[in-house]
Amino acid sequence: MGLFSDATALLVQARTRRVARASADLFAGTDLDDPDSWRVATRHGFVRCDVYRPPGVGRPPVYVHFHGGAFLMRNPRLDDFFARFLVAETGVAVVNVDYDVAPRHRYPIAHQQAHDVVRWLTQHGAESDLDGSRLAVGGFSTGGNLAASVCLQARDAGTPMPALQLLGVPFLDVSSSIKPAVVENSQIGPGILRLAHASYFKDEWSRRDPYASPLLSDDVHHLAPACIVTAEYDALRAEGDAYAARLAESGVDVRHHVVRDCDHHVLEGDRQRARHVLDLVAGELAEKVA
Repeated sequence: MGLFSDATALLVQARTRRVARASADLFAGTDLDDPDSWRVATRHGFVRCDVYRPPGVGRPPVYVHFHGGAFLMRNPRLDDFFARFLVAETGVAVVNVDYDVAPRHRYPIAHQQAHDVVRWLTQHGAESDLDGSRLAVGGFSTGGNLAASVCLQARDAGTPMPALQLLGVPFLDVSSSIKPAVVENSQIGPGILRLAHASYFKDEWSRRDPYASPLLSDDVHHLAPACIVTAEYDALRAEGDAYAARLAESGVDVRHHVVRDCDHHVLEGDRQRARHVLDLVAGELAEKVA
């Protein structure tokens, strides 16, 4: 089973690379230069980051983005359109993190790399004309998991806390591959969740670690303000809704938005709806760090 799961994960990655341009035309209409490629040191080696800068802005604030993909798919350029949109609309610099994924890497590698990239930017961003003191983190799906984990790790390690966590349709409880069947043929099915378990979260203990499953954390006090976006028919909606409620109960500033009449892929299909989500996220980011 282990070897089969790892082989399947590699096939998923190959398929993802072939469709990496599928979303590239969605509101990518900026004339921004291509991003710089950085190599940031972490406890698990160097991590490549694509850095998008707003033209003519000195020392801009920073949004650190973690792409989705069930900890299996490695292609941050899938979110190139999203990075460009945020730069154009908010004037922030976007650091799109190419963290390590399964099957070659297991938990907690990606999670620790995510934390270490953020910590490095808060310490060294000014050396490259970025304002690491005004920094937000975020991502969609598993990227939201990593962003939430970064905030928990930062609090516990005493490293700088981001000014905002943007959690889009986040995957916040990886302890089980069984999710509510919100609608038949949900876009997030048990197959991809089982594959993530079998390849990235290979050890059962890891799935209940609070840094892997932020919803299971005993303590969510003193975390970054949060913008949480969930989708009405998403199989992951319940955990996003529950995390928003837990944060609010713990005194964290939370803005929770439910996107109606759609499943997990909130930026696909209806362009008007996608634009609404993008404007919402950009507005939250601009308010907190720009």
